[in-house]
Amino acid sequence: MEHESLFSFSNPEFWVLAALVIFFGLLVVLKVLPGALFGALDGYAAKIKAELDEAQQLREEAQALLADVKAQREDAEASIQAAAMLEAAKADAKRLAEEAKEKLEEQIKRRAEMAERKIAQAEAQAAADVKAAAVDLAAQAAETVLAARLAGAKGDALVDAAISQMGAKLQ
Repeated sequence: MEHESLFSFSNPEFWVLAALVIFFGLLVVLKVLPGALFGALDGYAAKIKAELDEAQQLREEAQALLADVKAQREDAEASIQAAAMLEAAKADAKRLAEEAKEKLEEQIKRRAEMAERKIAQAEAQAAADVKAAAVDLAAQAAETVLAARLAGAKGDALVDAAISQMGAKLQ
C-alpha cells in the first residue's frame, strides 16, 4: 500500500480533517462553541468559587470554634488552678489553725504552771510569815511570863540575860 500524503484530495482523512476544521470554524463564527465553552468554563469557575467561599466560611467557623475551645480550655485551666489554690489555702489555714491551737495550749500550760509556782511560793511565804509571827508571839509571851515571875522575885542578872537572848535564838 502506498502512502498517500495527508493533504491529498484523494485521501479520506484529509476530508475528515477539513470537515472538522470547517465544523469548528462554523461553531466559532456562529459563537456556539465559544459561548458553550466559555459558559461551561464560567459555570465551572462559579462552582469552584462557591466551593472556595464555602471552604473559607468553614475555615472561619473552624477558627471561631477553635477560639471557643481554647477559651473554654483556658477557663477550665483557670478553674483548676483556682481550685488548687483554694485547696492549698484551706490546707494552709488548717495547718496554721492547728499550730495556733498548739501554741495556745502550750502557752496556757506554761501560764498555769507559772501560776501554780507563784501560788506555792505565796503559800510557803505565808507559812513562813505565820511561823515567824508565832515564834515572835511565843517569845514575847515567854518573856512576859518569865519577867512577871522574876519581877516578884528579883532574879539575878544571868536570868535576865537568858530571857533577852531567848527571842533572838527562837527566830
